[in-house]
Amino acid sequence: MTTTPDLAALLAPVLALVEEASAAIMAVYATGHDVEYKADDSPITRADRAAHEILSEGLSRLAPAIPVLSEESEDSHAYDVRSQWRQLWLIDPLDGTREFISRNGEFTVNVALIRDHRPVMGVVAAPALGVLYYAADGHGAFRQRGDAPPEPIEVRRAASPLVIVGSRSHRGDSLDAMLSRIGPHELRPMGSALKFCLVAEGSADFYPRLGPTSEWDTAAAQGVLEVAGGAVIRLDGRPLDYNARDTILNPQFLAYGDRSRHWTDLV
Repeated sequence: MTTTPDLAALLAPVLALVEEASAAIMAVYATGHDVEYKADDSPITRADRAAHEILSEGLSRLAPAIPVLSEESEDSHAYDVRSQWRQLWLIDPLDGTREFISRNGEFTVNVALIRDHRPVMGVVAAPALGVLYYAADGHGAFRQRGDAPPEPIEVRRAASPLVIVGSRSHRGDSLDAMLSRIGPHELRPMGSALKFCLVAEGSADFYPRLGPTSEWDTAAAQGVLEVAGGAVIRLDGRPLDYNARDTILNPQFLAYGDRSRHWTDLV
């Protein structure tokens, strides 16, 4: 039977691993990097691989009974195997590789612990921006800037005009159609999982995602947002869940801070 380690005992070593992976990424960022392309034409760099090795090996040592599923895993595991996992680490070693290549700083290291199909811990580091977000069920959500002490974060009550975050690299006609129905708003383009984090810290109100994402893109930041008081739902209103389908692709979703609003009415 798989053991269930205490979240408080896991959080500090996970943060240390994310810091180590972030340092490896920044070493590549500082010296230049070659870009290769995977079978789906998505880019990959030495930084992706270095962070993957640090995180996957480190998490396996930290909690040997918990499987690790990474974007850069050679074996993504068939669903008949994954479906037996009550818990797993879900990681994106470098979320926003296009932002990394374009050098705008909006890339992140994402680590989530999934239990019973939902994220119970999430860590999102943006090493080029010097900011770290993390949360765990029962322990609060926090943002840390550089060497400053961590500060608790929470979502805000939405007011007009809404601040909406959208993908910098993947904007489509469906998002434009939704925005045309919303009324007064400010659209803030942002890369990687940082979009969720802006909602979690109360800098933005709403992140609609009507294009493709994978589970490792969203899990860690969803964990931060939910502990900060927000929610991430499918267009039918059900929570966005994990390791519950025979694909790692997410359905379309809405992420928001103010739970009192009926965000699905905008779809």
